[in-house]
Amino acid sequence: MTQTRTVLLPLAKADAAPAPDRTSLTGCPWHDVKTMLREVGLRPTRQRMALGWILFGKGDRHLTAEALYEEASRAKVPVSLATIYNTLHQFTEVGLLRQVPVDGSKAYFDTNASSHHHFFVEGEDELLDIPGADVIVGKTPEPPEGYEIARVDVVVRLRRKV
Repeated sequence: MTQTRTVLLPLAKADAAPAPDRTSLTGCPWHDVKTMLREVGLRPTRQRMALGWILFGKGDRHLTAEALYEEASRAKVPVSLATIYNTLHQFTEVGLLRQVPVDGSKAYFDTNASSHHHFFVEGEDELLDIPGADVIVGKTPEPPEGYEIARVDVVVRLRRKV
C-alpha cells in the first residue's frame, strides 16, 4: 500500500521572496546564473557562481547538499560542505530554490521553485515532481495567532511493488 504524507513546512515570513522570473534568461548557464543572483540581491561570488552553474545548468532537478558536494568535487570546485549548506540556504531564502524535507534528517533542494508537490521513491532516494493539478489539498489547519501559512508541501512516498 502506498503511504501519503502531508508535510507542512515551518511557517515563514509573509514577505518571503517569490520565485524569480526566469523568462529573461539567455540559455548561457554562466551568464544566467550571474543574472539570477543579481536579480535576487546576492553578490555573484566565485563559489556562488560555480555552485549555481552546477545547480541550474542541467535544468530542473532535485539535489541533496551531499549530492551537490559530490558534483562540485568532480567538477574540481574547491568548496566545503558547510559552504554548500550555506549557499543552498541562501538560494532558498531568496526564492531560487525550494527545500523539500523528506525525512527528519534529509532534505532535497529543488531548482524548480514553482508551487508543486513530489513523489519520494523510498529505497532509491529519488524525488519526482507531481504536476500541480494532480494534488488537491483539503482543509488546512488554522495557524497560530500572528502567523499565516506560507505554503503546504505534499510528499507522496512510493515503494516498488513486490
